[in-house]
Amino acid sequence: MRRLRKDKMRPLFRQTRVKVEDLIMPIFVDENISSKKEIPSMPEYYRIPVKDVSDEVGKAMELGIKAFIFFGIPKHKDELATSAYDDDGVVQRALKNVNKDFSDAILITDVCLCEYTTHGHCGIVKDGVILNDATLPILEKIAISHAKAGVDIVAPSGMMDGMVGAIRNALDRSGFEDVAIMSYSAKYASNFYSPFRDAADSKFTFGNRKSYQMDFHNSDEALREVELDLKEGADIIMVKPALAYLDVIKKVKETFTVPLAAYNVSGEYAMVKAASKLGFLDEKEIIYEILISIKRAGADLIITYHAKDAAEIL
Repeated sequence: MRRLRKDKMRPLFRQTRVKVEDLIMPIFVDENISSKKEIPSMPEYYRIPVKDVSDEVGKAMELGIKAFIFFGIPKHKDELATSAYDDDGVVQRALKNVNKDFSDAILITDVCLCEYTTHGHCGIVKDGVILNDATLPILEKIAISHAKAGVDIVAPSGMMDGMVGAIRNALDRSGFEDVAIMSYSAKYASNFYSPFRDAADSKFTFGNRKSYQMDFHNSDEALREVELDLKEGADIIMVKPALAYLDVIKKVKETFTVPLAAYNVSGEYAMVKAASKLGFLDEKEIIYEILISIKRAGADLIITYHAKDAAEIL
């Protein structure tokens, strides 16, 4: 009986808890499709047509999820990512639709070039080199376009030096002082992103992203990157990926007492799905344990493809 009481009382003494309000759900909006399309490398996750985005958000909100981050798959791609800052672009239309139907939803947008360029890199390319400074004005245009469409938080993900400062200044000049910035401050050149590139149609046509994303051998570098972004005006900082970088999440949280997000990325999602399909893992138990581990390391917010499943578990 004593052991039974101890098991029953365990929840009273738990240090770490995950709430549905901590979760951010990614949505891939595709203007090339008329019905939702499953992503082959991310079982049970879908690209959503623009017309159905509000339905997708509505179903998630019924589970208690309030925050969403949007990634766009446009019809048109070019060298300069012009579709990314088109006021009638795929993400812009999605934002307008959701804002009309769900004024209390928290809308976040990926601000990057990779989904909108023919080469798939996160910056402007010349002679095979990614140009940091030439990319910044494009990021400014994207952020302003998203702000016009009603975004609450912009999330620059390209790891360009000075991107947060450029976007903050551009938003303020344009009268969007209330739009917050969640910066992908410590984004590593990780092998866990492959399914995302399938999902967002953002595979690069040459080279890799190691010249602008972080070396996964380093952790102190993350602190320098975060400090720079905070000085430039970031409201929320992020570590990406999450599971293989729990030490980085912990180090960042202990150093900076600011809101911290962690991205439970596509490769981490795909591994859970594959293992559970083979019967090697209990999917729901593993999802819960993963989210607890990310929270325990210090994340305040968790971007995760498990959001709907996690909301039902919680």
